[in-house]
Amino acid sequence: MASKDLDIDQLALYLHITPAQVNKMAVRGKIPGRKVNGDWRFSESEIHHWLEEQIGLSDAQELERMEKVLEKNIDVSVDDRAMLSDFLSPLAIEIPLPARTRGSVIREMCQLASMTGLLWDPAVMAEAVAAREDLHPTALENGVALLHPRRPQTSILAEPLVALGISTQPIPFGNVSGHLTDVFFLICSTDDRVHLRILARLARLVTDEVFLTMLRSATSGSEAIDIIRSAELELTQSSV
Repeated sequence: MASKDLDIDQLALYLHITPAQVNKMAVRGKIPGRKVNGDWRFSESEIHHWLEEQIGLSDAQELERMEKVLEKNIDVSVDDRAMLSDFLSPLAIEIPLPARTRGSVIREMCQLASMTGLLWDPAVMAEAVAAREDLHPTALENGVALLHPRRPQTSILAEPLVALGISTQPIPFGNVSGHLTDVFFLICSTDDRVHLRILARLARLVTDEVFLTMLRSATSGSEAIDIIRSAELELTQSSV
């Protein structure tokens, strides 16, 4: 399905900034756009990819601001779940994750997601995730990878979900600085906006080393979900 175009006013509303700010960003090449008959047009899918990149480059304060913007734009008719932990199931969590290579991690994580019954074709998802990793690795320097396909996989998903795997021994997973990875989240979404919202929340959580230490100490899926839920509640309370 073709991506729809946004004009300056629509994009300004979406990003919760002024049209003048959008125009300045477009003129300076800070945001992906093109001129059509003299007017700026912005592909919605390209804007989503741009936001995804911004999430990866943002600090904690900017992540909080971005998450608030994404929350305002979420369509509750698509998904009204408010917490990351609402997208997790013990069925899609494996501790310890036995996979020892990049390819086996991707396959195992997609297989985990399929255990929920919400992902119907883990092989297709694994192919899409691997293609995204080839394009730009999602492994962070703190040992966390935020796996996801480049586009929502609406044809093989009943609804969005998140899978989690924690390895007892970090492995090479493509981090550009050479840091090893032992915590793997897989984001499976049916909608770009839900995907960005989950990604922003995860990005905020994993900047906290205390949270990561506690998560790495979890011995079961239920315990991991409790740790994530507690950390989220602390985040939301501090943001009020």
